Amino acid sequence: MTKLFILVIISSILFQQVTLILTDVGTAASYGPPYIPTSCDGSRREQFPPGNIFVAVNEGLWDNGAACGRRYRVRCVSGINKPCEGGSIDVKVVDSITSCSKSSCPHTFHMSTEAFSAISRFQNANINIEYIQI
Repeated sequence: MTKLFILVIISSILFQQVTLILTDVGTAASYGPPYIPTSCDGSRREQFPPGNIFVAVNEGLWDNGAACGRRYRVRCVSGINKPCEGGSIDVKVVDSITSCSKSSCPHTFHMSTEAFSAISRFQNANINIEYIQI
């Protein structure tokens, strides 16, 4: 009985120390100005967060415009020639990806040049990412 009690206590302590984070995976590319008008707030410059750390999202995340203003934590995980800088960045959705068709544009995010350069060493890279809504 005592061994079982100790096992339950230890399991309880370990369970409290473990944090499970579930992320999605996708791809990202950089896109440059002009950034306006956007699908979210048209030509309002106030929609852009400080440092121009924002993204456009694909149709799957766009959700008929419900994605406007959502925030994601994005981390580069791989790509050709090891483009990842390390770390993650928090971005704001300001637009939908409309510059390409479904078949020619498989990216999850198009990131502003400032956001992309924070996680990738190469501006023209296509990178694999992990992301989670925050």
